[in-house]
Amino acid sequence: MATLNIVMVEPEIPQNTGNVARTCSATGARLHLVGPMGFTIDDKKLKRAGLDYWHLLDISYYDSLNDFFAKNEIPEENLFFFSTKSPRRHTDVSYPDNCYLFFGKETKGLPEDLLHDHPQAAVRIPMISEARSLNLSNAVAIGVYEALRQWDYPTLQSEGHLRDYDWDL
Repeated sequence: MATLNIVMVEPEIPQNTGNVARTCSATGARLHLVGPMGFTIDDKKLKRAGLDYWHLLDISYYDSLNDFFAKNEIPEENLFFFSTKSPRRHTDVSYPDNCYLFFGKETKGLPEDLLHDHPQAAVRIPMISEARSLNLSNAVAIGVYEALRQWDYPTLQSEGHLRDYDWDL
């Protein structure tokens, strides 16, 4: 399976991070949490939002963005920075194997110097101009599923079955 990496930079709300952890667990994406975070990792709201999927999660922790980049050598073409400040849409790029989708903290997003230094890696999810931003966990889910859609959902179950009925297709 192709590898997808989700990088949350300084997340502040445990429920959002728990929801992202659940999305990563259900899709096989790796989660990277970059501090400082606005909660402790044992926060019960974080654990509750992730439900009983924690055993399916590949998760790594970093003290800072500098720590993250020191521990991960990533080619420029594998970096994607999601931000409302970005000039192009998230659907206008091709996501390669072992790409990294970065998402910033709820109140400020990603650091502007990071976006400025990587203009070709900056992408946005379209929305109306009056809206400030989407919920962080929803934005991550949109990014994850766009990459997986482009890869034709490798190893994901794509067919469901009714419990009490059969489909007549």
